[in-house]
Amino acid sequence: MKHYSSIIIGHITMDRNVDHLGNEMRLAGGAVIYSSASAYALGHNVLALTKVAKKDQERLSAFTVPKENLICIDCESSSDMYNQYFTADKERRKCVCLSVGTPFEAEDIPEDVSADIFHFAGLVYGDFSNDLIKAASKKGKVAVDVQTCLRHVDVENGGTMYFEDWKDKKEMIPYIHFLKTDAAEAEILTGLTDRYEAAKVLHSWGAKEVVITHNTEVIAYDGKEFCSCPIKSRNLSGRTGRGDTTFAAYINERLTHTMADALLYATATVSLKMETPGPFKGTRADVEAYIDEFYK
Repeated sequence: MKHYSSIIIGHITMDRNVDHLGNEMRLAGGAVIYSSASAYALGHNVLALTKVAKKDQERLSAFTVPKENLICIDCESSSDMYNQYFTADKERRKCVCLSVGTPFEAEDIPEDVSADIFHFAGLVYGDFSNDLIKAASKKGKVAVDVQTCLRHVDVENGGTMYFEDWKDKKEMIPYIHFLKTDAAEAEILTGLTDRYEAAKVLHSWGAKEVVITHNTEVIAYDGKEFCSCPIKSRNLSGRTGRGDTTFAAYINERLTHTMADALLYATATVSLKMETPGPFKGTRADVEAYIDEFYK
């Protein structure tokens, strides 16, 4: 049986991104690509598991992990997204899902692999069932980016996406070891604008470690202490994938490092990544050089 530090599960999406000045860029994206890229770049043995329609197989070239660390399952429908950013900091945006990917099922996870972490890197509500997450929690630590629990697609209104509180949060959060949100998502879940207070509430509901991203910092909370680390990016041309890059780097580093050290590497990785569009293609040495220059 092959063992991995994490199995990262999610859809590739073809993103059409338009910034606040009207500049347009098209690239293959999705949490599974950005997440697997950052974890692999830091030296972790990860497996990316995705689904894509046969006509969209060329999207697989966007992965940075070796082919032997990638499983692609043929499916009926791939995911396609349109993102329009209204501000220079890219905090305000309109998202439209032009095509919803075929959901993942329990049988999609091969029986001959194991992992320390099962990372659910979804795009929209419905990518994963509650039963799939519960089943994974019996095999390893579950990591969930809450985006996939809050972001819904209005199919009858052209695929416009909207955020809605997770109706099963009190039932499901106890199954989650690592829970990641951004500041806006934390407010939707808890009703709190204070990120630190929101982290406390999410932990009290059962999450073992909470990670909250913001354009100024990333914080982590394990029920005993907070750690925070500032974002140091010199530009935001690679803003897409911020949370995915951070979360995957953090949880994989966390397997062997303290919360503070894992957060430092994760935040430095995403700071460097955000200076270039696309998934992170640097190395651990690049991240350590960035830490030496900007964090010490």
